[in-house]
Amino acid sequence: MAASAAPQAVVLGLLLLAGLAAAQRGTTPAAAAPAPDPGCNGIQLTYNFQDRTKIRPFVSDRNKQPYAFRANATVLNSGSRPLKSWAILVEFAHGEILVGVDGAVLTGSGELPYNTTEDAGNATSFSGYPQTDLLTPIATAGDLSQIQASVGIVGTLFAGPGPFVPLPTKLSLDNPDYRCPAARNVTAGILSTCCVLTPEAEANATVIDANATDPTKNFLTRGTGDLVITYDVLQAYPSSYLALVTLENNAKLGRLDNWRLSWEWRRGEFIYSMKGAHTSEVDTSGCIYGAQGQYYQSLDFSQVLNCDRKPVILDLPLSRYNDTQIGKIDNCCRNGTILPKSMDEKQSKSAFQMQVFKMPPDLNRTKLFPPANFKIAGASSLNPDYTCGQPMRVSPTAFPDPSGLDSTTLAMATWQVVCNITRTKGAKPKCCVTFSAYYNDSVIPCNTCACGCPANRRGPTCSTTAQSMLLPPEGLLVPFDNRTQKAMAWAELKHYNVPRPMPCGDFCGVSINWHVSTNYNKGWSARVTLFNWEDVDMANWFAAIVMDKAYDGFEKAYSFNATAVGKNTIFMQGLEGLNYLVKQTNMSGSDYLVPGKQQSVLSFTKKLTPGIDMVAGDGFPTKVFFNGDECAMPQRIPMSSGFRTRLSSAFALLLVLAASAFLLLQQ
Repeated sequence: MAASAAPQAVVLGLLLLAGLAAAQRGTTPAAAAPAPDPGCNGIQLTYNFQDRTKIRPFVSDRNKQPYAFRANATVLNSGSRPLKSWAILVEFAHGEILVGVDGAVLTGSGELPYNTTEDAGNATSFSGYPQTDLLTPIATAGDLSQIQASVGIVGTLFAGPGPFVPLPTKLSLDNPDYRCPAARNVTAGILSTCCVLTPEAEANATVIDANATDPTKNFLTRGTGDLVITYDVLQAYPSSYLALVTLENNAKLGRLDNWRLSWEWRRGEFIYSMKGAHTSEVDTSGCIYGAQGQYYQSLDFSQVLNCDRKPVILDLPLSRYNDTQIGKIDNCCRNGTILPKSMDEKQSKSAFQMQVFKMPPDLNRTKLFPPANFKIAGASSLNPDYTCGQPMRVSPTAFPDPSGLDSTTLAMATWQVVCNITRTKGAKPKCCVTFSAYYNDSVIPCNTCACGCPANRRGPTCSTTAQSMLLPPEGLLVPFDNRTQKAMAWAELKHYNVPRPMPCGDFCGVSINWHVSTNYNKGWSARVTLFNWEDVDMANWFAAIVMDKAYDGFEKAYSFNATAVGKNTIFMQGLEGLNYLVKQTNMSGSDYLVPGKQQSVLSFTKKLTPGIDMVAGDGFPTKVFFNGDECAMPQRIPMSSGFRTRLSSAFALLLVLAASAFLLLQQ
């Protein structure tokens, strides 16, 4: 007995010493992985906090001390239904900054290091990659490699010392078909929950499918979004494949100019060639000095297009469409312009092809993985911002037979990436609206700092909060920096108060004036004028006007193409050949730049809008969009001042003469 007790005492002493050393280092020992919940017949989610180590800087507030931590999240399919394109939601609560993720990618294509506090109280979503689907235990004889996925997480958190374990506050499945109860503590360092199908999803679920392990069946339903990227594999070989990438715009008012598409190769792939688009850089150094060069030793890398892990793709200009080497792809070569379908359905798509080389262990024609972390943006400041999800496997795209036969050819594999327009919290508009009317001789300008004020603006001090000053009609044609003298003279003439300091400008690239110009018994009219204060021309512009009270009375526009499209919205664009809003230029005889402009009169009838009150403001729009961006609206409307007839004709004459002079000088 004594002989057996001695080794046990030694082992116990070593364990105590190890625990003491860990505590001195500020490290929480790793927790053992839990056994599967015997009562879970759905999707079991587990978060295992493994350990943390105190790191510098050391701070006096113990609850704000940074620690490096390691954790592991597990997704186990214990049900009878395959889990396609799985994603989990983890609601972190200790300011976690993620620096490493293995076995998954951030669903919103975020880049590491990733600050989870940017999720604004929402959970951080992880999407499975490369193992995107989890099969059922029945279809795989319980093979854990096919029914379970693990996500390794490394990062930094801010919390107090042990024995406190900084766990997330919530753990759930990012799938509307499943309901996840609140996660419970299995041990001090382990959270777990069992997600089950909702009654609605259960009612629509099919019986166990004999093809559950067949990758050519049981696809997810194709998603919808503002912009959908389709990744089709058309041809596959053991070491490469041919892909067709299609961008389709579904946003009613969104557009892209000179689009820039990027993604992240996660398995060592590289682009050998491309048609219909090009990469921003032709660089093969990453291959030559990397694993690709060692494996493909006989390949001539001077013919390779790009080896970047995160390539940037650009559209080709229209002049290269008939180029047999890099063009000749349907929907390519439009200089990166993608328009809404409501404006031109033929230009709502963009596409290109590329030859992709793979790396071991994916040297099999059926081992196909799309890139991850797609990002799309336009070059114009007026283009919206997009957030893209991760690729999801969908049913193969069917292509019509090119010879005209009544048959279709299916892609070998298809993935879909759904992108939606997002607006960053606190983001400012990029255009603004001014109001004027025949019954008031002052123009209500854009709001102060309507599109944001630069933090380091040079020049005289101005107020970012003071209300913008009323202007004479001709003040709309003058840049803000040259407008002060006119605004001061107008204020003196009209006995308006002058704020000290003067209000800052609007800093918008585009302004739109809405002028109620006439009002009579059976109808009324308005004039809309677009001003381009940017240094670039704007081709194929469009605008949308929301008229809550006057929409039903809209008749037509005289110099624009305008259509009532529903939901109180009037969609406008330039006439064919006249849809080019030129940049600001220096007119002959002026010492400042003058904006490019276009204008049109819109007529309305009162037959369908009885009781409409023009003087009360019923003739002004409630929202205005330009090239898909919602513009900043004035906070006031013109009031009646008793100068209706004389001032109406004066304002109209000023704008018409200014526009005519501008056109004559251009000629």
